[in-house]
Amino acid sequence: MSSNVAGIRRNGAAAARRVVGGGRLTGTRPTRVRLVGGATAVVLAASALTACGSATNSGSSTSDSVITLSMHNPNSREQDPATYQVVQAFNTKNPTMKINLVGQTVEQHEQQMTIAAQSDTLPEVFWVYNSLAQTMVKNGKLLDLTPILKETNLQSKFAPAMLSGFKQGNVQYGLPYQALVTGFYYNKGILKDAGVTLPATFDDLLGAVKKLKAKGVVPIAQGANQSAFSVWAFLTMLDRFGYEEKYPKILSKQLSYDNPDFVRLYEHIRELAEAGAFPSNMTTQTYAQSVSSFMTGKAAFLDAGVWEAAKLQHSPIGPQVGFWAGPTFSDGVGKQELAMNAPSAPFVVSAKVKKDPKKLAAVKAFIGFYYSDEGQQLLVKNAQPPVTTYSPAGGTEQDTVFGAVLKEVSKPGWTSPQAQPDLVVSAETASAMYDSIYGVMQRALSPKDAVKLVQKSIK
Repeated sequence: MSSNVAGIRRNGAAAARRVVGGGRLTGTRPTRVRLVGGATAVVLAASALTACGSATNSGSSTSDSVITLSMHNPNSREQDPATYQVVQAFNTKNPTMKINLVGQTVEQHEQQMTIAAQSDTLPEVFWVYNSLAQTMVKNGKLLDLTPILKETNLQSKFAPAMLSGFKQGNVQYGLPYQALVTGFYYNKGILKDAGVTLPATFDDLLGAVKKLKAKGVVPIAQGANQSAFSVWAFLTMLDRFGYEEKYPKILSKQLSYDNPDFVRLYEHIRELAEAGAFPSNMTTQTYAQSVSSFMTGKAAFLDAGVWEAAKLQHSPIGPQVGFWAGPTFSDGVGKQELAMNAPSAPFVVSAKVKKDPKKLAAVKAFIGFYYSDEGQQLLVKNAQPPVTTYSPAGGTEQDTVFGAVLKEVSKPGWTSPQAQPDLVVSAETASAMYDSIYGVMQRALSPKDAVKLVQKSIK
């Protein structure tokens, strides 16, 4: 994003891959990438690094002060303009320190980083899912960034929650790449024509779905094909049923994902499905196509994140677009006033960097620039909220969609979970979570079968 939203979130997504990723739905079963071992892994590692080098290139000098930033987008210039522009600005300001920006799709990137860690060929700086980063830091593959934060005077620039999720013991192994802001965009004109006011509770949403369906409008744009990860707003709903408090116990086997609270949420998702909330072509439609359907006025709501704000702003429906954090639940668990505004998957640094003073200096300089006020303002220019405490220069009067996102996540009394639910579990469990939600949306899984599917993935 804003969360794979953006992304997420993804919560990438810009397309969908900016903040999140995951399994691919075929019916209700995901196709998962399997890693290989032995001699084949060595061959793949070599080809992976070749692929890295052939992607987006923002500095091709052979100087030792060139460092690689490996990302989860094949074309960062188009898919992640915020990062691209930060890199371009850094290279302009630091002619002796170049960032070589490369990228692949999420699944390819995760696989390549796993293989590179095994073969000790990791790029200097890279984006990675937190679950994989945690494995890497346990194996001594990542640099402790605590000294860099101190040397660059950045420690005080972060709210504690932006750093705490990327810390293991005393080791600060990661820094937030972007803020993952997710929820529902909505078309004010469509709601007005259908006699629907913006919902607040789940019952409000269910009533709105029925009215919209009766008017022949798709209530919620969703696309499952090759986009199983695109359930960001529903992941936030998990937090309204106590996910943040429950998941450590679930992972340690003290509690099951198959619990009455989560089953109730999935029953609510089934209620939406039975009321016709989702498009009839959801299983064959991709996330990108669901965005297109919303932008062309064929759907009232869109499950997405902040990464779509700029695109929606410049679309024909831009003046009509608002943003909503999603419904509260009378039978939920704990605080209901939650808006997803959490750190996305982190930037991490290869431990090998500390052995090369020139590369270490370049990494320090890049981190210092990315999280400086100048770097954060470049994020804001590209409709990305700052991940530091920086207050953006200039208003959002012209960027009404981005302004609506910022306003929604800063409502008085509302807070954010520390992390999006799928980013604190293994890739396999995250994939099962996506499949469980889409399975109920498609009415291919019962709520009980859906939670059992996720529980089986937890090892």
